Amino acid sequence: MDDLTARLIAALLAALRIAPAFAYGGPFTLLRVPVAIRLLLALSLSLWLVSARPEATVAVVRSGASPVLLAAGELFLGMAFALCLQLAFAAILWAGRAVDIQAGFGLAVLADPAMQAEMPLAGTVFAYAAAAIFFTMGGMHDLIALWAASFDALPMGHGLLAGDMRALSVLMGVLFSIGIGLFGVVMLVLFLLDLAITFLSRTLPQMNVLLLGFQVKAMAMLVTLPVALAVAGGLFLRLLHTALEGTPAILGQAGG
Repeated sequence: MDDLTARLIAALLAALRIAPAFAYGGPFTLLRVPVAIRLLLALSLSLWLVSARPEATVAVVRSGASPVLLAAGELFLGMAFALCLQLAFAAILWAGRAVDIQAGFGLAVLADPAMQAEMPLAGTVFAYAAAAIFFTMGGMHDLIALWAASFDALPMGHGLLAGDMRALSVLMGVLFSIGIGLFGVVMLVLFLLDLAITFLSRTLPQMNVLLLGFQVKAMAMLVTLPVALAVAGGLFLRLLHTALEGTPAILGQAGG
């Protein structure tokens, strides 16, 4: 196998480690970028990484390893990277869905054509805010650095040997806890309003509690949501950094 062919094959295999994040990762699915652009971006990054680390990519391809096993390992690692990003944004959407139900917007959802799913109103606002923070605060640079470091810790051919379900469960718990914290102000205000409306219903039985509660909580949510968005900048950064920092642990490389 000549050097050019080996580099091209290594780049295609490395793209399997990168492409799933562009296809399923939270910040990238929110952007309506054509599939061809995402594919070209993944291939260009893979060519760069292969050129920077030939001993972990090209040398493995030229060693005669099975292409099927190499592709399966790279795809497994790529799905792990995408899963960590998707969990961060899933935590935001899950907490936003809980706020929508508490505020009376449980039936109001937004359609996401990219993921073919329904997105909550409050969760969508916070998800786009998290995506904006991800790109403006250098999250893409951290992700590229993580991809580059992964080839040092897990060269091609070692992907199927990685994986730690315990680390995944811990990461999920931390991310969803931070997701609830993002909406803490809104949840507290809505809870206090529920208590106040409950006490009023006991003293004024003739009052239409359902109608009053929906109107009051809807206005309270619209007022407190921008406040929560303004004060949650640090939690957004913590959420995204936790997702990226938890990837090596899931791959069985806690010190990576």
